Amino acid sequence: MPISTTGPLSYGMQLPIQSQSTIYAEGWEAAAGPADLAAIARTADRTGFSYLASCDHVAIPRRLAGVMGTVWYDPVATLAHLAGITERVLLMSHVAVVGLRHPLATAKQYATLDHLCGGRLILGVGAGHVPEEFEALGADFDGRGGVLDETIDALKAALGPEEYPEFTGERFSFGGLGQLPRPAQERVPVWVGGSSPAAVRRAAVRGDGWLPQGDPREQLPAQIARLKELREAAGVEAPIVVGAITEPLYVGEPEWSVGRRTLTGKPEAIAESLRAYPAMGVHQIQVRFRSRSRSELTDQMAAFAAEVAPHLDR
Repeated sequence: MPISTTGPLSYGMQLPIQSQSTIYAEGWEAAAGPADLAAIARTADRTGFSYLASCDHVAIPRRLAGVMGTVWYDPVATLAHLAGITERVLLMSHVAVVGLRHPLATAKQYATLDHLCGGRLILGVGAGHVPEEFEALGADFDGRGGVLDETIDALKAALGPEEYPEFTGERFSFGGLGQLPRPAQERVPVWVGGSSPAAVRRAAVRGDGWLPQGDPREQLPAQIARLKELREAAGVEAPIVVGAITEPLYVGEPEWSVGRRTLTGKPEAIAESLRAYPAMGVHQIQVRFRSRSRSELTDQMAAFAAEVAPHLDR
């Protein structure tokens, strides 16, 4: 079911295991594998999560490996695998660094994915931030903002309903080249990630959704107001899905140290805190749970869906 700007607050999550930066990965993820990922995806599908998301990095330089790690699953392969074992949960790239690839190659991958999963794709895109990754792939790091702008425009053409899409830009041009299968959706939603002024402008002008990157709660209202102002100034009338990444969560009273920023306690109290997001104009929240094992994580997911989510829109 598509995430809308008029329905109840939606909630989804970034998949664990598939990216293991030391900033957020839990200790148990290092030894986890495909079976654990599948169990988590099935739990999300069964309990009512709106989407599951997967990150995108091709290769991490040694200078960043201490923080970022080198575990980064390919998002297309990961989401395609999970598409085959789930039925309703949406599948999102958060975010695909589309400037690393020609838009026709990206369109082929994600059109096939959307076709295979029955129209459950959300294409989240971002500019990227690792110079060595761009250099190794022959991509333009310094000009990545302009590349991303044009790539979004090209992807909207290439992921549309036409078998022979056409696009002409400064960097990319194509026409008379057929690509089947087409996406199952008539129009694949493109959500733009990032919180810099350039990213907010890009989301406002070109995005169907905005994926802020870790903005604290107190900064979101001003960012959302700016997003709406830029969208109106650009004459874009279509609604935009506004997202937010919440603080880490733990439903109940933990018996271990989950960190001072983690929201904990009774379901009603957590829901009351999270209701601040839709009050700001947020339509979907990305949640993350503290956990010491796969089973603790899936228990937390189930508890959130059953005990917290029903109170989010009161």
